[in-house]
Amino acid sequence: MKAPLTILLLILSNTFMTIAWYGHLKLKTLSKFENLSLLAIILLSWGIALFEYALQVPANRIGFRGNGGPFSLVELKVIQEVISISVFALFTVIVFKDEHFRLNHLIGFGFLVLSVYFIFKK
Repeated sequence: MKAPLTILLLILSNTFMTIAWYGHLKLKTLSKFENLSLLAIILLSWGIALFEYALQVPANRIGFRGNGGPFSLVELKVIQEVISISVFALFTVIVFKDEHFRLNHLIGFGFLVLSVYFIFKK
């Protein structure tokens, strides 16, 4: 039960992280937000990132083998990175419709996913 919970929390965490890191790039297209200062954007992003940390920290504590979880530290990091790139790709396709993935992007993402195989190989 700890593995699925860890992965769910990491997915949610990375969703907030992606919105905090890249969502503000789309704010200029919304009239309410087009004139926000850089400081206001930073504070807004930090506010969103707070939810990322509120989910990331428990995910790592629950999932870490040293705390009774199923994953080593390296495994947790690789899972997090693959989830991060997956959430980013989905976010980009949905929110930034003018951005396009090229074949080399997809191949690079594929290699990141392959890293999971090698990290978990005993």
